[in-house]
Amino acid sequence: MEIRIATINDVEDLTSLVNQLGYPTTVESMKVRFENIESNPDYHTLIASYDSKTVGMIGMVKGYYYEIDGLYVRIVAFVVDSNFRRKGIGKELLEEAESWARRGGAVGIGLNSGNRRERINAHKFYKNMGYVEKSIGFAKSLI
Repeated sequence: MEIRIATINDVEDLTSLVNQLGYPTTVESMKVRFENIESNPDYHTLIASYDSKTVGMIGMVKGYYYEIDGLYVRIVAFVVDSNFRRKGIGKELLEEAESWARRGGAVGIGLNSGNRRERINAHKFYKNMGYVEKSIGFAKSLI
């Protein structure tokens, strides 16, 4: 398995993975999104490939705390292809994300994960990786 920085050439694979994550999208829309993400130095996207096939991705963004000194990294997208789960791919992606966060000076890392039945295994995985449930999230559409 190989983990590397995603590029615009990975948009088709990213589209497929984002669809698997439960967010239907098109290649055209993903291309526009990724061009915006890739142009912002606070974002970082990694992909995992297995036998030359893209099988996972993790997208992160740096931010600054209001409540304490320092910066954090938030994982904003994380998925492993359903046909390649339980092979250590998610673990390696998450560990590489944590390394990137540390190298950038982050003092914390976090993510949100939906309270849906299909996310139960993901929640167990996060806990096994040392993540702690801390909050309830709220969202509101502005369109």
